[in-house]
Amino acid sequence: MDAPELYNLTPLVRMALLGATLAIGPLAWVWLRHRGSEPAARLRALTLLTLFLTFDLVLFGAFTRLTDSGLGCPDWPGCYGNASPLGAHGEIHAAQTAMPTGPVTHGKAWVEMVHRYLATGVGVLITVLAIASWVETRQRRALISPWWATATFVWVCLQGAFGALTVTMKLYPAIVTAHLLGGLGMLVLLTAQSEAYARVPLALPRALWAATGAVFVISVAQIALGGWVSTNYAVLACSDFPMCQDSWWPPMDFHHGFTVLRALGVGAGGEMLPFAALTAIHWTHRLGALVLFAAIAWLAWQLLAGRAAHRYWALALLAVAAWQFLSGLSNVVLDWPLAAAIAHTAGAAALIVLLTTMLARAHQARRVPPAAA
Repeated sequence: MDAPELYNLTPLVRMALLGATLAIGPLAWVWLRHRGSEPAARLRALTLLTLFLTFDLVLFGAFTRLTDSGLGCPDWPGCYGNASPLGAHGEIHAAQTAMPTGPVTHGKAWVEMVHRYLATGVGVLITVLAIASWVETRQRRALISPWWATATFVWVCLQGAFGALTVTMKLYPAIVTAHLLGGLGMLVLLTAQSEAYARVPLALPRALWAATGAVFVISVAQIALGGWVSTNYAVLACSDFPMCQDSWWPPMDFHHGFTVLRALGVGAGGEMLPFAALTAIHWTHRLGALVLFAAIAWLAWQLLAGRAAHRYWALALLAVAAWQFLSGLSNVVLDWPLAAAIAHTAGAAALIVLLTTMLARAHQARRVPPAAA
């Protein structure tokens, strides 16, 4: 059977209409629930709902990757040039018959296409946010700059491009990892946008504000390492804890493991990726986790020693860190169960949202008088 074209724009209009249809429900809910509110309140409600749905989309993206469904439809944006797997039944059946456990099966095709439908729906909601923000600005009723929503719109377009490259470049690890980080970037933008509407200050001393920013940077770096572990299928390179392969420093190949520009399963010179490279990827992620947990513990301790209003944030940080430790440990000792892997992604996303909220509120506090903060 001939391979499909990597880019087939035939179903693009139908995909866009389907995304718009999916977005009607959330838009109607916000309108009905806040029909008597000020426009800014409706925009904030829509931003929060879009944030929630984007969080869910990140988790479904992890489910798509972890079930090996990323190539369930090997072309983009549709499935064998159709808007759904129903129209590609014959092509999928032929591919599944030729390779029953291969990347293309009916189940994997549906998982992949549902992910694309949800992404399109979120894209429509972000587009509406951008348009509505500029309308409010022109009518001189905007509470925040419309460039927040515009930046989110540009970001989601880039995220869609990386989603297409994920398929057409056959799960190229650097692209898949960038796609994961792009999803978290959308969470950052939407969280900051919702907090700009809320204007709830969090008075943090300059040292704690800087420490929170440092923990945020360390978290992004550690999530990137986690994405590199997942996209290279290096989770099971170390199946024991706290050691790896009964050693505190097992044989590792950092050169091949951290060669970024290479295909999946391929080393720096085009040869098969050695197992020691997978070990290096996994062990580096563990070392990064130690650094991140130490940073979170120090920040939480500083917050607990401060004002009573800071203790909630300290407890929230410690709770997310505990969630990440337990879900990460479960991935190792339970042979990478699907639920634990998705829970680990959820914890990473929750940590980013939590830290972004703290930084946004601390920024608000620096813009208001100390008494009000």
